[in-house]
Amino acid sequence: MRIGYLLPDPGIGIFGSKGASVHAQEMIRAFRALGHEVTVFCTKRGDKHEDPTTVSVPADLTDLPVFVVPVSGVKGAAEREAAVVRVAARMAELAVAGGFDLLYERYSLFSTAGVTARRSSGVPLVIEVNAPLLREQKVHRSLHDEPTAERTTRESFTQADLLSCVSEPVADWTRRLLAEDVTAAGRTPRVRVTPNGVDPTRFTPRHPDQQATEQHRTDQQRTDAAARLQDAVTIGFLGTLKPWHGTDLLLRAFARIATQDARPRLRIIGGGPERRRLESLAAELGIGERVEFTGPVSPAQVPQLLAGLDIATAPYPAPSDESEHYFSPLKVYEYFAAGLPVIASALGELPQLFDGDRAADGSAEGMPAGITLPPGDPEALARALDRLIADPARRAQMGAAGRRLVEREHSWVMRAQGVLAQIPVPTEALR
Repeated sequence: MRIGYLLPDPGIGIFGSKGASVHAQEMIRAFRALGHEVTVFCTKRGDKHEDPTTVSVPADLTDLPVFVVPVSGVKGAAEREAAVVRVAARMAELAVAGGFDLLYERYSLFSTAGVTARRSSGVPLVIEVNAPLLREQKVHRSLHDEPTAERTTRESFTQADLLSCVSEPVADWTRRLLAEDVTAAGRTPRVRVTPNGVDPTRFTPRHPDQQATEQHRTDQQRTDAAARLQDAVTIGFLGTLKPWHGTDLLLRAFARIATQDARPRLRIIGGGPERRRLESLAAELGIGERVEFTGPVSPAQVPQLLAGLDIATAPYPAPSDESEHYFSPLKVYEYFAAGLPVIASALGELPQLFDGDRAADGSAEGMPAGITLPPGDPEALARALDRLIADPARRAQMGAAGRRLVEREHSWVMRAQGVLAQIPVPTEALR
């Protein structure tokens, strides 16, 4: 089957390093792994509108056909929004000319690329909804032309064949939007929850023996500082450094345990606008020398960097409204694939995801894949870190449970199969 992948969001480069770019690349890999041909239409190749020859393309995607319709030379929100409308129209023309069997669009404000191409070509359209962008843009960013943003969103949603939502809260928002739209009467698209996933083959989990080597040694045997440092435990965070990731909470929790224990180190993997503030906070807390900030990393570097961790974290702060935590944390699936024990805030889908490694019959096998905590509580996070630092065997068991979980239930190929099973594609196109 030939798939036209539409990515009209000017903030996402197909070969960028952000989570959205990783998600796009992994879905494309999954479609290709299932034997389908994919062609991409996007606004840029990398994180910025840089020279295409300087963008690092993953080795397995160098043969991916990519057509760039740039958004460039715009100033301010109004010009940017109008530019996306024009870009979407051009992408629709290219998609129709491509003669695809399926159109797959990542939901972007001001875009009707998918539905315009669907009307002209008659082929099925899947829209992937990763966030309630209409609400998000109103509340957290600037939205100049709200009527057009709402009109294009409703037009896209009501005319798609399938709306593939990243989480149940996003699916609920999507259903409410459809229910409010009188034009949806008589034609209600299917709404499906398709969480994030991971490609387990990209990650090599640490062998349990590596994590449990020091299990039987006692603190009395380890009075020498140099000997204690040999048993350093590296705690890590992976993600863009923005306020809603709670990295400041992690620093405060780490400071609590660092004063009592010489072993732990903290590695913050990723860059972002919060980096300087977080570095200043680490210095203020007296832990600057024990915290490493890697800066921005490419998706290809992530497996190796995670392999150097002993404990992984997703310390989301408490939202003002539980419904605000609507995303499916990509980092948690990657932590599991790397065989790491994970400590995360009990928000959204995470408590169920951490509910334990389960056998094929659904029964629990006795070891959860991680620990969930009340969000926004650095003391609870410090206590959980302390427990795992002191228990290498438990770390190994949790890491193994998480790895089994993603291998069995959460691969990107499984996600792609689930989406394709929901759409009316002619049998001959699947061959």
